[in-house]
Amino acid sequence: MKTTNPIALQAFMSEDIYSFGNDLYVNEIQMEQSEAEPIAVAQEPTAQEAFIYQGSKAKGVLFILRYPDYPYFSPEAEDAFNKMMDAVKLGPENVAVVNLANAHNPNDFKQIMQYFTPTKIILLGVEPISLKLPLIAHNSYMKGKIATVFNTFSFEEMFANQDKKKAFWQEFKTFIQS
Repeated sequence: MKTTNPIALQAFMSEDIYSFGNDLYVNEIQMEQSEAEPIAVAQEPTAQEAFIYQGSKAKGVLFILRYPDYPYFSPEAEDAFNKMMDAVKLGPENVAVVNLANAHNPNDFKQIMQYFTPTKIILLGVEPISLKLPLIAHNSYMKGKIATVFNTFSFEEMFANQDKKKAFWQEFKTFIQS
């Protein structure tokens, strides 16, 4: 079902009313508006809802990724992510996951920090330079005033290389439990 913005609808209807200049038509429209059922409205994200993401911001753990072909993860990466979350006793609902490949999501670190207020950030295959952050080696982290950023490979890169996967896992466990 298509949803309609009531303000836009009112403005549209006002323009139509005035363009017809017919009092009978105006009265019919007003009667229809007063008798009509409320319309469900899909809210456009406000300034505070500047990101489309999954999970929760409450624990302060944010995963940032860039998967242009998927809303969040590829099926294989999602399975690995869920297993990883279980292993560190964090459900996927206890962390926020934002895909910067989503055109709606700003690729601006300052906006990310303001919106999510994270204390731990994991860059999964997202180069720090793309967020105007200093160089952070893979499988290492940088402590900031508010948050610590852990930079690592994407799941696909880790699937293809067991050494990358092992290095990630050892450092990630330490990072997430600190």
